[in-house]
Amino acid sequence: MTDVAPTTPVSASPTDAGRRPARPPQPQRVLQVRRTEQLTPHLVRVVAHGEAVAGIPSTPHTDRYAKMLFAPAGSLLRPPFDLAALRATRGPAELPSQRTYTVRRVDHAWNEVWIDFVVHGTTGVAGPWAAAARPGDDVVISGIGSGYAPDPAASSHLFAGDESAVPAIAAALESLPADARGLALIEVDGPADELPLVAPSGVGITWVHRGGAAAGASTALVDALAALRAPTGDTQAFVHGERGAMKSLRPLLLDTWGIPRARLSLSAYWAFGRAEDAFQAEKREPVGQIFPA
Repeated sequence: MTDVAPTTPVSASPTDAGRRPARPPQPQRVLQVRRTEQLTPHLVRVVAHGEAVAGIPSTPHTDRYAKMLFAPAGSLLRPPFDLAALRATRGPAELPSQRTYTVRRVDHAWNEVWIDFVVHGTTGVAGPWAAAARPGDDVVISGIGSGYAPDPAASSHLFAGDESAVPAIAAALESLPADARGLALIEVDGPADELPLVAPSGVGITWVHRGGAAAGASTALVDALAALRAPTGDTQAFVHGERGAMKSLRPLLLDTWGIPRARLSLSAYWAFGRAEDAFQAEKREPVGQIFPA
C-alpha cells in the first residue's frame, strides 16, 4: 500500500452516533531492519527481523496488512511508543504517524517480515523512510490483519491493481496450485517498474503502463480491464488499488461481468490526493465506500 497519494498498499475514532466504536490499541511489535532491496525505481522492500515475529500468527491469507508507526524525522522518540502519554504532552507534528502497509511475507524460520513500499521521491511519510532505511533501524508494527485467500477450487482467478497491490498479488500468485488458470493485470508507470513474479503457467501476467501519468490520475487500469472479455465459469477476483479506480470498476465486475459479490475482493488501498488519516476517516462516509451502504 502507499501511505499517501503521490500529490501530497489509522487511529481508531471515538464512539459517535452512527460510527463504529473505537478499537482497543494493538500491541506494538518492535523489529529492526535487516536489509533493504530496491526492487524497481518506485518499489523498495524492507526486510525487518526480531523475536517479536514469532508472535505473528500463520495464516493462509495472502492479503495481510500491518499498521506501522513512524516517528517524525529527526525525533528522539524510541519505540514502543506510549501514544496516550505523547498525545497529552506533544503537538500533532511531534507524534508518530500511523500508516497501513501490505505484508509481502512473514518468514518464521528467519524471524523476518517483508514489507514493500511504493516510493515517490520525498512525498509522504513511509516512502521516504523506506528509501533511507538502514540495517538496525527500528520498525514498529502495531497490528496485522488479513481477509483474502485464493480459493484453489475456483475455475479461474483475476488479479488487478496498481503498485500498491503488487505485494498482495505476488503473494496470491505464489500460493496458487500448479493447475490454476487466470490473469493478473498490474498498472505501473513503465517497463522499468515491472518485476518478475512467480505464477502457475496457466496464469498470465500483463503489465499496464501509465506512461508518466501520476498514479491515481490515470485510467489505464480501468481501461485495460474494460477491454477484456467477461470471464466465464467460477471466477474469483482480487481487485485492489486507488479508490477512484475501484469505484469505477465495481459496476463492470459486479453488473456487467456478473462476478458474485462473495467471489469478489474489491477494495481501496489509498485515495488520490488523500493522506492516510483522511483516507481512513472517509471510509465511514459515502465518498469512501466502494460498495453503497
